[in-house]
This record gives sequence, structure tokens and C-alpha cells, in this order.
Amino acid sequence: MSDNPAPDVTVVVGAYEAMPYLVRCLESVESQTLGADRIELVAVDDGSTDGTGEYLDEFAARSKIPTRVVHQPNSGGPSGPRNVGLGLARGRYVFFLDADDYFGDEALERMVAMADRAGTDVVLGRMAGVGRGVPRSMFTRTLEHAEVHTSRVIYALSAQKLFRRSLLSRLDLRFDETLATGEDALFTMEAYLCGNGVSVVADYDCYYLVGREDGKHATRRGDYATRFEAIHALMRLIARLEPPGRKRDLLMVRPFTVGLLQQFGPGLLRQSEADRRRKMELAAPMTEAYWTEGVAAQMKVGERLVLTCVAMGRLDLLQEMLEFTARGTAPEVVHLGRAARPHLAHPHFRDRRTGIPDSAYAVTVPDWSGDRRVMPPKPRPPFARRAVNGIRRRVRRLHARMRSGKRKAGRET
Repeated sequence: MSDNPAPDVTVVVGAYEAMPYLVRCLESVESQTLGADRIELVAVDDGSTDGTGEYLDEFAARSKIPTRVVHQPNSGGPSGPRNVGLGLARGRYVFFLDADDYFGDEALERMVAMADRAGTDVVLGRMAGVGRGVPRSMFTRTLEHAEVHTSRVIYALSAQKLFRRSLLSRLDLRFDETLATGEDALFTMEAYLCGNGVSVVADYDCYYLVGREDGKHATRRGDYATRFEAIHALMRLIARLEPPGRKRDLLMVRPFTVGLLQQFGPGLLRQSEADRRRKMELAAPMTEAYWTEGVAAQMKVGERLVLTCVAMGRLDLLQEMLEFTARGTAPEVVHLGRAARPHLAHPHFRDRRTGIPDSAYAVTVPDWSGDRRVMPPKPRPPFARRAVNGIRRRVRRLHARMRSGKRKAGRET
């Protein structure tokens, strides 16, 4: 394979106990419209015992796509196989394809064309779910250059993307094999922030995420302590790459919401007192270092209050906030003054004894962005009032038509 010209894309597949999903995965590589002469495949069998390794060898022997298979003892996670594959890659671009998943036929052709046209170092291709949900908010439209700090791309940090290999080589970027989970978020975020831009292909299903019937997904590894470790690692990375200020705050919203906030959802109420206290202890170094007014201002009121309680170390207040949320109660909208922002009266609003400032209850820009989950629904007026309002609207429309008719008649005379 080394005597052949460098391909456009190296597809890296790390495979562990991947049968029968691996069959569809590799078929999708062969069916790429980019062409077999522009692709190479590096597959790493991570100590499988279900025939995965044998199938990879068979594929390599018959496929038109140049394929290299590496067999190794089980490494315990996806980082090791990905790093091995990356070390052997020769393509201008690298794509990390999970052995459970598969490509759309035009995926690589479209993503390579986008990267070549835009000159960007990372390309996100639209995802589709097969038996599972997928992220969608970052795929509303195709973009040659997505603004990392203000767009939704920071909420897509999985490794299933097209990366320019020269960027990975320049950064000596590898997946952190010491982390039990969240290693792809670190890898992708660093590529976002240190590369020459991020593109989005939103008009074609490039990647199909498959929900395995046996539930064996690498992302489900580890207990909550390992997840706290991964969240903290992502915060440290952001702090290392982005100086303090608005841009850092915008990026920090991601690990605080899709990360820390998930550890303090209503499910916490069903956990033991020891686990609740342990989670508060694990969160303390993160909130002390990175929880700022700028980060808080980017959040919805309910999210902000939960994390404010966590930052204050007040498990008692946190539990009351979560119980309020679990009841599905809509908070009252309170106007403190004509010039002031509206506030949402969650528990302990204006209770000075708690130490929670009024600003934590203030409605900020994200709350007015059209998310109906945030602002409580406006109460519907009684039937009689609705009927009167309807009559008034019809009368106003009738008067408007009459005035329009008079103006038209005047012009004609």
C-alpha cells in the first residue's frame, strides 16, 4: 500500500466485537462515489472474539479499496485503535468511522469537496439515526465556515468527522487513552479551535449512527466519576486554548450544560445521599475555576439556577429546585421594573437568606429565542373573554376593509 499515491481520505475503523454491523459498515466504504482509488482503509481489530478480525482479513483480500488490517489485544476503549489507525494514515484527510455505523454513498465525495473548496480543516456531515437519536441543531444549513464560538457545532464533538491530516500532524493530536469516556470531545474541540475553520454539510445524510440491539456502545462506558473527569478535562482544554472573556464563556457553556448539568438533573433525587454529596464534591473544582457571570448569562433560568446551587455547594437548595422542576410547575413571570428584564419565580426568588442573587432568575437572551420549554405558557383567557376578543378582532378587520374601500373610491373619482 505504501507504493501507491497518497489517497484523498484514510478511513479509520476501530472494531471490537462488531459483527454483524461491520458488514454494512465496510459495504458503505466500498460504495463511496469518491472512488476506490481515492480511499484507503485502516482497520484495527481490538481483540475481538466474534469473527470481526477474520472478516476484516477477508475484506482486505478481496476489496478494491487498499486495506490494512491491524490485530491487537483489547485496549479497553476506542482511543487506542483510533490512534493506531491515525498513525498509519496516508490520506490528505482522515475520517473515523465506527464499526457499528455506515456512510451515505456520497458522503466522502461531498465532504472532501467542501474541505477543498472552503479550505477548512474539519467538516461535519449531517447525521441520521438508525434505531437511535442523533444531533440535528448544527445541521440546519450548509456552511463553508461555521463560527465555532456562536454556532451549534460545539454540540457535535464526536469523532465522526472529516479531519485534514496536516492539522492533526501539526498539532500531534491524538485521542487521550487515559480517559474512559469523552476523549473524542477533547480531540474534536482542539481541532475546531486550532484549525483553519469548520464546515457543515447539511443537505445530505453523510453518516448513519446505528443503535445496537445488544446495547454495546463505547460511549456508555464508565461510572459518573469518569464522566466528571471527562467534563473537567474539556474545561481545562478550553481554558488552555481560549483566554478569559466572552469567547471562552461561550465555549464553556457546552461542558456546563452538555456535561455537568446532566449530572444534576431530576434523576439526582433518586440517588443516594452519598452519591449526591460525592457529585457536589467532584463539581466543586470546576465551578470554582470556570463558573462565571458570563457563562451563567448564556443559560436559561432553570439551568442557571441548578448550576448556581452547585457552585454554591448548596445541595439543599439544589434538591428544592429539582423537585420544583419534577413537578412540572410553570414559574410565574415577575416584572421588577419597566426597564428590568423579566424574572422567573423559581423557588427562593428574592429570598435573601439563600444568597442566590436576583440576576440568577433573570430572563436572558437564550430564554427569548423561541424555546417554549423555557418561558412558562401564557394562561389562556376564559371562554367569554376569548369570544369578546375574537369579535373585536373581526370588527377591526371590517373597519380596515371599509377604510380601504373609501380610499379606493376616492382615487377613482
